[in-house]
Amino acid sequence: MRNKILELLKESEDFVSGESISKKFGVTRAAIWKAINSLKDDGYEIESIPRKGYKLVSSPDILTYEEIKEYLDTRFIGNKIYYYDSIDSTNKMAKDIAFEEKEGVIVVAEEQTKGRGRLGRTWESPKKKGIYFSVILKPQMTPMKVAKLTLIGAAAVCLSLKEMGIESKIKWPNDIVINGKKVCGILTEMNSELNMINYVIIGIGVNVNLEESEIPEDIKHKATSLKIEAKNRIDRKKLLGTILSKFEELYIPFRDEENISRTIEICRNSSAVIGKEIKVMNGSTYKLGRALDINEAGELIVEFEDGNIENVFSGEISIRGVEGYI
Repeated sequence: MRNKILELLKESEDFVSGESISKKFGVTRAAIWKAINSLKDDGYEIESIPRKGYKLVSSPDILTYEEIKEYLDTRFIGNKIYYYDSIDSTNKMAKDIAFEEKEGVIVVAEEQTKGRGRLGRTWESPKKKGIYFSVILKPQMTPMKVAKLTLIGAAAVCLSLKEMGIESKIKWPNDIVINGKKVCGILTEMNSELNMINYVIIGIGVNVNLEESEIPEDIKHKATSLKIEAKNRIDRKKLLGTILSKFEELYIPFRDEENISRTIEICRNSSAVIGKEIKVMNGSTYKLGRALDINEAGELIVEFEDGNIENVFSGEISIRGVEGYI
């Protein structure tokens, strides 16, 4: 009922009387009053005037389905959202519910207390300053092909930022960078049996409206936020809806036809590493080389110092610039 009343208020530019709400939904005035107060508690500014009714003045900056649906252009991604004000990890929660839920269900949090990146790294997730979400996917393909989903996530974020007027680059395979500093990371996790995938979780974290003072000192040389780089506050709701829409746009051809050509093209054209000298790191060891291209399998083609040209898989491999992060 609460969400139905909210939708009604969003659709109206004028006051909506309590009587009309009562008749439309078959509820008592007391139930309406309770729903209105619940919405106010969540940050909705609602004006109430006797004999005129209720009018929505403003909506809070929160990432619920009700707030992002106007920006969603999807068939199934994001049609159901589990929203949390605070959670340990959206990927962990997504894994807990993945067997019971359908493909495309999203877990979103305003804050993560134990956010993680690749290779066990922590991900800082300050409250209502970023976008932290995980997507449940169930593609019918072999586990060997799952790594390509990370590139789909990266391409979707890059396209979405461009649509909002922000130019970014993809540091293969899972980071988005602006001016050489990271603004977004992607973590892909899978549950499978032999050649059958049970589910894949794609977790995406974006530093959106963090101030420079909110970037931890030890990572300021390699991390930034969209607000810092764009010098303007970013609409988180619009950005999340756009990312989900772009992700589905790229994911469906891959899932249904194993067609990832557009994603590879985006990753090539927006690459932060192609043509650069890089370190290919594996644990505590590394090899120096030059990134040449990304092949149709989504692998990074690298020419190493000894002259050997190899296709590098993501997995436990990390890429760094010779002089720094990138």
